[in-house]
Amino acid sequence: MTDSDDRLFSGISHSRTADEVVQQIELLILDGVLRDGDRLPGERDLAQSLDVSRPILREALKALEGRGLLVSHHGGGTFVADIIGQVFSKPIIDLISRHARATRDYLEYRRELEGLTAELAAQRATDTDKALLSRIVEDMRRAHATAHPNEELAADVEFHNTVGEAAHNIVLLHTMRACYRLLSEGIFFNRKAVFSLPNAREQLLAQHVAIHDAIVAGDPAAAKAAAQAHIDFVMAAVDESARADEWGRVSKLRLLRRDAGQTPAKGGRSGSTAKTDESS
Repeated sequence: MTDSDDRLFSGISHSRTADEVVQQIELLILDGVLRDGDRLPGERDLAQSLDVSRPILREALKALEGRGLLVSHHGGGTFVADIIGQVFSKPIIDLISRHARATRDYLEYRRELEGLTAELAAQRATDTDKALLSRIVEDMRRAHATAHPNEELAADVEFHNTVGEAAHNIVLLHTMRACYRLLSEGIFFNRKAVFSLPNAREQLLAQHVAIHDAIVAGDPAAAKAAAQAHIDFVMAAVDESARADEWGRVSKLRLLRRDAGQTPAKGGRSGSTAKTDESS
């Protein structure tokens, strides 16, 4: 492995034009290596890594900003733009969030995408992809053992993102990331509520391990089945969580009604007594 293999940005080896710099950074974004919000190195360091002059680098960065791929903050650096969030427009996100029916449609859509993604990952994952997946699974095990649900949730999203990367299909990768963005923002359902269901955390961990094992073993059919079984479980858990919330809401209303009925009425009689008198 050469030094350039260890660097995110590699030296431009041809005519050292702004177009070549643009192409290299575009490919890093397209391949999901650079993610939205990632900060680029400072101008001096980046020019040195790319082996181009600073004027050429500035021209390239300006072109990338013009394409909406980078954003610059005065005195704060240059960042990869939020291109994932633009896959779904704000009006459709708002519309989805107002209608519970969209949750099942979202999970149904994800079930097919997750199955395909895991299937491709089992066929295409490199040794590096597999090692990263194994590392994330260990993070999930640690978070589970120490009862840190927020860390479990973060590792959950990172696991699915990494499976998407291991599938080596850039359209699928960015589509899945858009789905996870909505999920992380709680557009469809409260993921913490699902994690809080009895034995849910143990089952979710086991499901992720099954997906990991099938991908590492290079078994596409098993990987697809494990990924879809995982979403089937999430769908059932979401339904159960929503049902429990509804039961809780109704129970509270009944309690409020009961307490209101026991409030002393005029003349010192309770509401329930008055009702009995009227009906007798």
